[in-house]
Amino acid sequence: MADEFNTDGMLDMYLFENEQLLEQLQEMVLEQKDAECFDEDSINEIFRTMHTIKGSSGIMMFDNITAIAHKLEDVFYFLRESHPDNVPHLELVEHVLEVEDFISGEMAKIKEGQSSDGDPSEIIDDLNQFLDKIKGNGNGEKAAKDIPENVHEEAKQFYIAPVANADSRFYKITVHFFQETEMSNVHAYKVVYALKEIAEDILYSPEEILTDESCADVILEKGFRILLQAQASEEEIREIIGIGYDIEKVDVLECKAEEFLKGFKFGEEETGIDLDSSVEEIEAKAENALEVKKENKIAPGDFVVKPKEQTKPKKVVKEKPKADNKATFISVNVSKMDMLMDLIGELVISESVVMQNPDLKVPGLDLTNFNKAATQMAKISTDLQNVIMSMRMVPLTNTFQKMNRIVFDVSRKLGKDIEFEMVGENTEVDKNIIEHISDPLMHIVRNALDHGIESNEERKAAGKKEKGKVTLSAKNEAGKVWISVTDNGKGLDRQKILSKARQQGILEEGKPDSAYSDKEVYQLITLPGFSTNDQVTEYSGRGVGMDVVVQNLQAIGGMLEIESTPGEGSTMNLKIPLTLAIIDGIVIETGTSSFVVETGLVKEFVSVREDMMIHEPNGDEFIMLRGECFPVLRLGDWYELENYCKNVEDGMMVVLELDGKTICMFVDKLVGKQEIVVKPIPSYIKKIKGLSGCTQLGDGSIALILDPSGFVE
Repeated sequence: MADEFNTDGMLDMYLFENEQLLEQLQEMVLEQKDAECFDEDSINEIFRTMHTIKGSSGIMMFDNITAIAHKLEDVFYFLRESHPDNVPHLELVEHVLEVEDFISGEMAKIKEGQSSDGDPSEIIDDLNQFLDKIKGNGNGEKAAKDIPENVHEEAKQFYIAPVANADSRFYKITVHFFQETEMSNVHAYKVVYALKEIAEDILYSPEEILTDESCADVILEKGFRILLQAQASEEEIREIIGIGYDIEKVDVLECKAEEFLKGFKFGEEETGIDLDSSVEEIEAKAENALEVKKENKIAPGDFVVKPKEQTKPKKVVKEKPKADNKATFISVNVSKMDMLMDLIGELVISESVVMQNPDLKVPGLDLTNFNKAATQMAKISTDLQNVIMSMRMVPLTNTFQKMNRIVFDVSRKLGKDIEFEMVGENTEVDKNIIEHISDPLMHIVRNALDHGIESNEERKAAGKKEKGKVTLSAKNEAGKVWISVTDNGKGLDRQKILSKARQQGILEEGKPDSAYSDKEVYQLITLPGFSTNDQVTEYSGRGVGMDVVVQNLQAIGGMLEIESTPGEGSTMNLKIPLTLAIIDGIVIETGTSSFVVETGLVKEFVSVREDMMIHEPNGDEFIMLRGECFPVLRLGDWYELENYCKNVEDGMMVVLELDGKTICMFVDKLVGKQEIVVKPIPSYIKKIKGLSGCTQLGDGSIALILDPSGFVE
């Protein structure tokens, strides 16, 4: 049987499901880290999470994960059953997160094809000491005597020998899975594995759930049936087999020993063809059977497992939005999503090629029907883009929760009392964007904790609140995502930054310090190797590695802005694109070159006269629009193009608005609005200020995508 047992699909499911459980566990623990204790629902949820991970890890034979999950399960089993007082909450939080880290690390090894060989013995010893300590606290010691140990023993054989006694009870159980559940046979095995700890005898149908994959279809259609002999109550069974993302309904029926011995035929009506009775007699029998069914107290649905009723008020209450049923979701490999996105991009380009085909420009050609069909195709193409983009968009919740964990760990190690606040964590961003910003965000948060926020003593001496605060916020604005990390620490020291910059020869010779704006000074900390820290710590100060942060942001068309007020704190603003895939753009021409500017940045187009222009002696140009003066940038001069239009009355002024600043860009002509598939500029081309990518137009030519932030700088 072992030779036929293929664990490849099971391993993928094991990793996926346990990753989800660990993410939920960490979020739940961090939400209640500042509370007096875990509420009852959280204790039950953590217990169930560890029980599930223990069971699935046991099936996959990852003994170290099984052992550590079982030990943490022991702790929460005791908390759930005895309700001890004076449990050191922060210490318990650290233990839970330590176990979560260990399991996550082992799963990362498994995902990379390595062995799960981590040694959990030290963590298990710490958990044993913690368990002994809380058992000796107040009423915990007394309660512990009345609580059976949460013993986990591996069965020597799969079927357990039936040893019935006066306390044995018998049950017929039917587990119904959601129709969308994949590999329901494996989920069924997990149910059996969980019941083995209380079972005296257990039988199930279908039997070959691990060796016959076709069992999955039978289970989804008819349910998974179990006969169980155990010294357990119905409530205990329901607690083990709970409704979740895979299980839709559980029917539990207690029966007599004689009925249990009849096997799975018990309760099923025996049907046959009656040839001896008259029609009237057959109809009478049918009516009589119907009446018996109606009088039967047990009806389908009576034994659906319901959530455990609240036995005492919660100590911590936090309402959460009702989540959609997880069984309606399906996991897809990201590489397949990327491939689909690329194909849609090619479809958009092909659509442009068709719409701009030179053959359509023949004079007198009737294109009425063609234009109708083309309009319909364009609509479908746009809808298709929107759907795939929505599929790629994921909330920043998990990324923000990782930062929450970093704040918790670092503040504890540094001995600083720091509060963490998340705002706008449900803001959605392209998955590829999230992968690029996770490390820069982590670096900025660590710097805020280590170098930004003062120690408790320094804050007290400065007359500030002893508790520091870090706020992580996100919002959508004009097709961009703004992520801000704000601390209420000491802020950046302008003079110290300037002094360090002069020592390193970064500043311009002869230029006084007063000539540099605060924004320019603060941007100096993003230069390679620049730091104002006198001593390197485990969590480096502002500036150390900030150049890497900026490089990672620039790689995705993002930027970093720094604001700071001495004595009050600092704010790091990350401005990143919503997506890297397809954007709406305006195609423009200057000379023989084509450019694209994102539609969201364009405020208006203006035809100007020469008398509206202001020419400065140093060559700078400005334009007066409705009584306001704005700077002018000639795109042809900026990129030193040839044969471009120099007379402003023959060209077009594109008014761009960016970060509250307005700039007028002079171009030869407008081509039109178009959906643009963003492609990166090849790495062998030197990075040029003002460009963020390139694209292919309908006629096959290449257009460069403009990044106006480069012009503003």
